[in-house]
Amino acid sequence: MPCYSLRNIIKYPRAVLRTILVVANNIYCVPTYLVWMFLLLPLRKIHETYYYRIEGILFHWLLANVSMWSWTAGYEVVEMGDDITTAFDKRTLVLANHQSTSDVPLLMAAFNAKKGILPNIMWIMDRLFKYTNFGAVSLVHQDFFIASGKNNREKSLQQLKSHIRQCYVPRKRKWMVLFPEGGFLRKRKEVSQRFAEKNNLPVLNNVTLPRVGAMKAIMDMLGAPNDMNVCSSSSTTTNPSLVGCGSVGGGQDAVKQSASNSTIISSKAINKDDDDCDTCKDASYALLNGQSGGCLEYVLDITIAYPQGVPLDLPNIVHGMRDPCQTFLFYKLYHSSEVPRDSESLTQWLYNRFYEKEKLLEEFYRTGSWPASCTIPPTAVHQDLLRFLLIHLFFITSTYVHLQLILMLINYTNVMCVYMLS
Repeated sequence: MPCYSLRNIIKYPRAVLRTILVVANNIYCVPTYLVWMFLLLPLRKIHETYYYRIEGILFHWLLANVSMWSWTAGYEVVEMGDDITTAFDKRTLVLANHQSTSDVPLLMAAFNAKKGILPNIMWIMDRLFKYTNFGAVSLVHQDFFIASGKNNREKSLQQLKSHIRQCYVPRKRKWMVLFPEGGFLRKRKEVSQRFAEKNNLPVLNNVTLPRVGAMKAIMDMLGAPNDMNVCSSSSTTTNPSLVGCGSVGGGQDAVKQSASNSTIISSKAINKDDDDCDTCKDASYALLNGQSGGCLEYVLDITIAYPQGVPLDLPNIVHGMRDPCQTFLFYKLYHSSEVPRDSESLTQWLYNRFYEKEKLLEEFYRTGSWPASCTIPPTAVHQDLLRFLLIHLFFITSTYVHLQLILMLINYTNVMCVYMLS
């Protein structure tokens, strides 16, 4: 009892201290990143590849700071499911359910511990995020801001395709993160359930029916046609501009594709007038200016599960007042050849994935357990404290150096003004 009371007493000053530290962390990290990118602009003119390689490292270190917030609060990330190591350095589309503002920081924490992912990742996020303190960082890193709402839908999808062609591919990005639900569970649940009832679809409680338009745009740009073998590593086509990682032949892949596309939700029940998938149905396969390796190789489906179905949120991660807990990430990895390209089949495929998520979450919240057939059993993500400290030391030192440079510039300007006026 005394220990419990002591924890309650120190909880509030600890929360205040954590909040001050997180605010300070933002103050000396985000501007430092932006100043470095500004100072290195000449390198971008000379050798753009090196510029964005350095940018990727600094971006990774920034996200490592965010990972530290949740880790130091005792909010552990536990992974399970398929082995995803083969996808670390491959073009991979990440699909995840979206419950709260903590989803992104916890995904960052999971990816932070894996080599080469965060420097080469592109996040697809709501346009409102552009106006946060991290928005400028995302602009420099060339993440994509998507506008919500039916009026903006078609224009946003065309902008996404253009962004992939002009930024994602030339920067040699690897992973791309998409939340197909298009919003938080609590905000979209009622609308999703009404849509499901109207169209004779399963009514979901733990996820919402996904929007297919963004994924269709991505597959149009990065997914080779299913009836073509154009994988860049073993292409035999006579046209050198057809490069990518599309469907590959073979009995095993055919069996896997059949299994992943098995009909859980009937495509006949989907009302296309209410879905956004057809906005991209006329888009042809993009050659991406003939750049090699331009196609997706994997689609990683992540199911995020919070304890008792009560998600954390960003304020929890900042002040840390909620009791320590584990958040579970269940991985299911698909080769790109398993994902259909045509509008109707892709809609059915994506809907089936979210119906599977519903069943997984329903079972987990009821029993507290996951499928026994996991290739990787539940494993806590390990974070490196020494690395966190070294990253902080770098940003603090950089901030000091930048401030000194700014002060020198101000002094020099004042001296020159006096000289000119005298």
